[in-house]
Amino acid sequence: MDKRQSDCILSTVIDDLRSSNLKLDERFFTRLGAQFFSIVDLLEGLYGKSAEFESAVSQLLWRLAHSYVARPERMRLLDLERERHPAWLQDSRHAAYMAYLDRFAGDLSGLEERVSYLRELGITIVHLMPLLKGPAGKSDGGYAVSNYQEVESRLGSIDDLRRVAGRLHDEGMLLELDLVVNHTSNEHEWALKARAGEQQYQDYYYMFDNRTIPDQFEQSMPEVFPETSPGNFSYVPELGKWVMTVFNDFQWDLNYTNCDVLVEMTEILFFLANCGADIIRLDAVPFLWKRIGTSCQNQEESHLILRIFHACARVVAPGVALVAEAIVEPKEIVRYFGEGEYAGRECDTAYHATMMVLLWDALATGNTRVLHQ
Repeated sequence: MDKRQSDCILSTVIDDLRSSNLKLDERFFTRLGAQFFSIVDLLEGLYGKSAEFESAVSQLLWRLAHSYVARPERMRLLDLERERHPAWLQDSRHAAYMAYLDRFAGDLSGLEERVSYLRELGITIVHLMPLLKGPAGKSDGGYAVSNYQEVESRLGSIDDLRRVAGRLHDEGMLLELDLVVNHTSNEHEWALKARAGEQQYQDYYYMFDNRTIPDQFEQSMPEVFPETSPGNFSYVPELGKWVMTVFNDFQWDLNYTNCDVLVEMTEILFFLANCGADIIRLDAVPFLWKRIGTSCQNQEESHLILRIFHACARVVAPGVALVAEAIVEPKEIVRYFGEGEYAGRECDTAYHATMMVLLWDALATGNTRVLHQ
C-alpha cells in the first residue's frame, strides 16, 4: 500500500474516531499517528491480498480506541512514567517470583495477604502462572483457556485480580500474567460456536473436511507430545472435521491467517493490561503461523504478529512489556526482539530455555564447562 492510501485510511479513521462518543484525548491520537504506518505495513505483510484488508485496519484501530478509553487512570500514569524511562524493565534491582496461585496462596485474596512478605524478600515482579478460566481436567495447567475474561472461580474473580494488581503497585511491585495466544480450549465460546456449525468461528481455527490438507501439514510438522498426544490434528465427530491441535486434542490452534483472530487477540491482550498487568508473557509464540512444507514454527509471519502487538501496545498501553515464550534454539530466540527496522520493536524480553538448563547444570555439578561451550 502506498503512502497516499495509508494517509487516506488514517485520515478517515481519525475523523470517525473524533466524531464518535469515545472520550479520546490528544495523547491517543499522537501515539496512533506515531505507530499507524508501522501497523498498516505489518498488517499488509499478513493480509495485504485480502479483500477485507482496509476493513481489518479500521476494525483494529477501533478496538485500540475502545481499549484506550477503558484504561484505568492509574495505568495511564504508569504509561507516561515508563515512556519517560523506557528501560524500566531492565532495572538491575528487579527480582521475580513465579508461582501457581493455588499452591502459593490458595487464591487471589491469599496472595493479597502475602504481598508484604514478598516485598520483604525483595521481590519486585510477581508472575502468576495461568489463572484464567479453563475446563476442569483439560486445562493443561491453565494453558487451555475457555474464557480470557474470567479468572478460574476457585482462584477468585477479575475484580480480585484488579485489586491485587493495585496492591502490588502500591508496594512498587509489578504483575506479570500469561496470555495463551496460539490456541484456545475446545470449550472456549469460539470453539463451541464452531462446533455448532457457525462458519465464522470455524474459520477461527484450522479446520478441514478431510485429511488431505492435514496430511500435507503432517509431512513436515514435528510432534510436540508424540507419546501423549501424537499427531497435529484431531477429529471432531459432531462436525465430521479435522482441527489442528498441535499440543493436545482439547487445545485448538487459532488461525491467524484470519485477520479477525488477530483483532480479537489484540483486544484480549489489552483487557489483561487494563486489569493491571505490567508484563504479559505470550505463550507458544513460535507456533502462531502455519505453512505447509515447514515445521510451522518461527515463521516470519509470527514475528509480524508480535510486532503488531508491540506497535498497538505503544498506542494503548506503552507501559506494558511483552515477553516471548519461545522455547527454540538461541539463534532463533534473538529474532523475537525484532530485526532490521523493527529491532527492539517486537518483544521486550524472551525466555532462554537453554540458558536456564545450563545454569542449573552448573549449579548442580559445580562445573561451568558446558555453560561456557
